[in-house]
Amino acid sequence: MGSDCLKVTKYFLFLFNLLFFILGAVILGFGVWILVDKSSFISVLQTSSESLKVGAYILIGVGAVTMLMGFLGCVGAVNEVRCLLGVYITCLMLILLAQVAAGLLIYFQRDALKAEVSIVVRDLIRDYDPDKEDKKSIQDAWDYVQEQLTCCGWVGPQNWTENEILLNTSLTYYPCSCSNGSVDVQFKSGFCKSTANRTVSVADWPVYTKGCMSNVQSWLQDNLGIILGVCTGVAVIELLGMVLAISLCRNIHREEYSKVPK
Repeated sequence: MGSDCLKVTKYFLFLFNLLFFILGAVILGFGVWILVDKSSFISVLQTSSESLKVGAYILIGVGAVTMLMGFLGCVGAVNEVRCLLGVYITCLMLILLAQVAAGLLIYFQRDALKAEVSIVVRDLIRDYDPDKEDKKSIQDAWDYVQEQLTCCGWVGPQNWTENEILLNTSLTYYPCSCSNGSVDVQFKSGFCKSTANRTVSVADWPVYTKGCMSNVQSWLQDNLGIILGVCTGVAVIELLGMVLAISLCRNIHREEYSKVPK
């Protein structure tokens, strides 16, 4: 009976650690995505926000350690190595505490992140210049956001009136990525010339009237929710893993004790 219980516990622990390894790879993938993505709004943030870069490196570190612990747990379970299982349980406890702390930090810093996003986007719009090659990737990312979310500016298209290039043209040009489709535009980035040759106002531009703030903040909220959800899933697996590892250690000890000649 004890031998059967040991086998069941061992293979359950192996399966949990395999899932643990996969979830660790997902967390690591989130961190790498934040650092390398160049086609969505995340590239706007990671180019301008140091806190997001730090967060990405933390995710990569946690993901890598989680994968390593999943691997060690699998090896310890299959080979019934009590010492390795003891190290595994201790490291799981430390990782779990770190994840709880990171989750609370992300939750309580979400308002600060929203404020930081607002500053980053306003500065980007004000300094937008299609001729600046060193800013091309971040400007293309914001053009992509405006086109895909069918919005213009942060609060609204009036934010673009702070752009020096547009002011110098008496607002006879407007951002092409804001075009609402009422006028055919050849490009989806840079500035397009208005049909009027006189000084115009934002109201005369053929652009979306809605700002991107609500859509971007919803996007951030959804993605932070996904990351926190994955971390919660990993934490549940960690707790189950610790319970199974402790149970396996006790069963191994009993099995070894029963084999000792009396």
